[in-house]
Amino acid sequence: MLTVCCTLAGLAILGCSTDPQAAIDNYPNKTITIVCPWSAGGGTDQCSRFWADQLHQRLETPVVVMNREGGSGAIGHSAVARARPDGYTLGAITVELSMMKQMGISDLTFRDYDPLLQYNADSAALVVRSDAPWKTAEEFLEEVRTGDTPLKMSGTASGGIWDLARVGMLHAAGIDPDRVTWVPSKGSAPARTQLLGGHIDAVVVSVPEAKPQIDAGELRLLAVMDDERHVDFPEVPTLKELGIDWSAVGWRGLALPKETPPEISAKLLAQAEEIAASEEFLEFMKLNGFAVKVRGPEEFKEFLTEQEALWTPVIEMAGYHK
Repeated sequence: MLTVCCTLAGLAILGCSTDPQAAIDNYPNKTITIVCPWSAGGGTDQCSRFWADQLHQRLETPVVVMNREGGSGAIGHSAVARARPDGYTLGAITVELSMMKQMGISDLTFRDYDPLLQYNADSAALVVRSDAPWKTAEEFLEEVRTGDTPLKMSGTASGGIWDLARVGMLHAAGIDPDRVTWVPSKGSAPARTQLLGGHIDAVVVSVPEAKPQIDAGELRLLAVMDDERHVDFPEVPTLKELGIDWSAVGWRGLALPKETPPEISAKLLAQAEEIAASEEFLEFMKLNGFAVKVRGPEEFKEFLTEQEALWTPVIEMAGYHK
């Protein structure tokens, strides 16, 4: 009889510990992990660690960052999509999620997540050396259109966000993208080094990436690829102002595995919105040169739908569609 009672008591305790509502009511009561799909030290990693620290302070539970880089972002993004939807795994999702399925890198799209909050969108920029002969974007694009020798550009690997931004820009300007030779690089920094060394003619990178060298007078910003002028360079026009209907931004946000309980999502969203409205967040973003763009779950989903529609034809046009 004692054995039976003990067994029943054990089952009752086990039932309580696995009760879904109890898990929601007690959330969070263990370590939360933010999966970053890019390497330590990069911009997305810096942002992820800021969010981890701020969530730790507000939730009073450990929040750690796990870097799962590789596969052009697919490994980290996949780790989030396949995680248990219990609120203990968040993902740092980035613009590559809008492209990887079309490019055959992964089967993932934004539909495999519950988007939580977008907090960043950095405009793409057309940048040349300060001693380059082109003073305006119109002059540069006319050289691309009519020059005898194709100009060389870089900014990232072939098929990366800034390569595709370049393709979209040229197409919108009525110029064959093949009129430019894209020189693949491992990122913005080596591409800018090549530009300063005179090995290439221009780069497409984000405004924050080029800002230090623009401020130092080493590089010249010809145009930004956004709907509005950049707050730090109000004198520089957008492509749309020049009659070129094209914008491209690199964005970052937070997402949860699909079907995370809405009560848990709501708890995290409330904290995330408070953080995004805080002075600490605004100071962090300004210090690191990241543009602030905050969208909640529904607006974020709408934006992600627009991004997929924007990039899919560009990927096909560039020959990267699989």
